[in-house]
Amino acid sequence: MINDLTIGSPIKLIIKFALPLLIGNLFMQLYQISDMVIVGRLINVQALAAIGASAPIYMVFLMIAFGFTGGLTVITAQRFGAHDNDGVQTSVFHCFLAALILSVILTFCLTFFLRPLLHLTNIPPQIFEQAYNFMFILSLSTIMIVMYNLLSGLMRAVGDSKTPLYFLIFCTLINIALNFLFIGKFGWGVEGSATGTLAANTISVIICLIYMWYKFPLLRLKKEFMHYRSDVMRAHLRMAFPMALQFSILSFSIMIVQSVCNSFGPDIIAAFAAALRIEMFATQPLLALGLAMATFTAQNWGANLLSRIRRGVKYAFLLSTTISLLGFLLVRHIGHDMIAMFIDTGKSGGSDVALIIEIGSQYLVISTMFYFFLGLIFVFRNTIQGMGKPLLPLLSSITELVMRSFAAIYLARLMGYSGIFYASPISWAAAGSLVAVGYIYYIRKFSAETLRWQMGAVKQKLRENSPVD
Repeated sequence: MINDLTIGSPIKLIIKFALPLLIGNLFMQLYQISDMVIVGRLINVQALAAIGASAPIYMVFLMIAFGFTGGLTVITAQRFGAHDNDGVQTSVFHCFLAALILSVILTFCLTFFLRPLLHLTNIPPQIFEQAYNFMFILSLSTIMIVMYNLLSGLMRAVGDSKTPLYFLIFCTLINIALNFLFIGKFGWGVEGSATGTLAANTISVIICLIYMWYKFPLLRLKKEFMHYRSDVMRAHLRMAFPMALQFSILSFSIMIVQSVCNSFGPDIIAAFAAALRIEMFATQPLLALGLAMATFTAQNWGANLLSRIRRGVKYAFLLSTTISLLGFLLVRHIGHDMIAMFIDTGKSGGSDVALIIEIGSQYLVISTMFYFFLGLIFVFRNTIQGMGKPLLPLLSSITELVMRSFAAIYLARLMGYSGIFYASPISWAAAGSLVAVGYIYYIRKFSAETLRWQMGAVKQKLRENSPVD
């Protein structure tokens, strides 16, 4: 359903738009958690470590795709907010063209440079081949991941966050079922997990394309708009490249942290893999709120409604603060039990299960104290991107990269593996503070410019209506 976010109560619209995103993200994280639980319990701790150790590499490519398609569809949302239907359909064609080219490039790079990338991350020899096999199969699904993110982004650009949810739930359930089949029934190991992901994503994209063709006429590829225009493509790429770089920098910093973590052996890898899955699950409400703010801001920016953006940001900030506190309390109380779900003590493979659970719990205790700053990142960074200003979010991502990498490398040498606990919290505090200050600067600057324009328009009107001597 197409939804205009430029009219109505901002907070109601933001929450209504964010809820389907939240449910969808929770289902996605539920799949990822269940995937690791299935691997950890049906195979062994080494298989769990292999997936955890290699996943950040794929995350780099995945985040490039997520950021790139997100940047493309910001232009679509702005055209929709301006009620420019021709502009929307022109944008759709250029979005598909750019995304297709990106898919080919990412698949080629991930397939042919996989072994060197795995070696760079210090993956222990005893789990290297499992990690390689898992990642190679996943690399074949890159084009489907890119296309699904693009289709979801286009639907969100016109105000529909519910339909992507339905497809995500479908994909998640299919994925879980295939994992049980391929791992539990066929005994394919970690390769079965990757194959299930590839199959589920392919099915989901095909069905999503068919549905969007019939239900979203505004987003159809129409012949009269399928003409390449360099000026339109440049406008899209000016948003897409900085956002892709921003997301890739974030995931690259996580890969550096994972590389440091990998040097401590399979038990530490397994502990961090489980803890990070739980953390990602707990922070999904903040992510959904951020995605909602990106679309809300883009549509209202296109409609030149700056005051609505300010009101929306105020409500979103208060909401993110509340969510951060609830996430802190939730993970603090049940984080230990959630980590224990990932491991079957009868299939520990000689690993110290008690140590794995304790390390994972310690990480969660520290990271939850900094969820407030993570909320700042999601709200203000996405708002600034929705305004069509990608450079400050990119700078904040670079700040995250530097702070997270420095903290992980330096503190790990100083404190051992426990030093890695502080890498993400330190980077969140630095980047969150930066985008919050940046938003205040931008909103004041644009408000002053709007006021000057309005005063100029009033003076011009008065001159036109004044009597002639």
